[in-house]
Amino acid sequence: MSIGVHNIGQGCVTCLDHDEHYILTFPNGYGRQVNALFGVFIFNAMSILTVPWIELGGECSISCSKTGYNASIVFHTKPFYGGKKHRVTAEIFSPNDKKPFCSIEGEWNGVMYAKYSTGENAVFIDTKKMPTIKKKVRKLEDQDDFESRCLWKDVTYNLK
Repeated sequence: MSIGVHNIGQGCVTCLDHDEHYILTFPNGYGRQVNALFGVFIFNAMSILTVPWIELGGECSISCSKTGYNASIVFHTKPFYGGKKHRVTAEIFSPNDKKPFCSIEGEWNGVMYAKYSTGENAVFIDTKKMPTIKKKVRKLEDQDDFESRCLWKDVTYNLK
């Protein structure tokens, strides 16, 4: 049992300190839950529901028109049998290069490792050690009717 959301479009991120503008695409999102069937000789087979999880899947890209650097990212979905959840691989390219100068692999919600074309290997990021930063969001009464939090406030309330 699962549900999938296919993200269409792109996002824009501007790094003001470096005057860089990035265009990125998004992975698909999946809500997963697997049923394990047992009771071979029982007429009404019973099922045990596993703990649901969120999964990302698909290919994404990030590019900066100012620097020419770009990255290809693949979020790997967990195979039905075996495998791991939350796997990601990526390749980062210098402007006009066909071969990546850095390859990244690991878990998007855990530790990712970088392998550089120089032969150096290093931890790229450990998301478990990153501090949580509280979002700064305007109060609902200060938002326009079609701003996301205002528009979806009833759905958010009912989900909670």
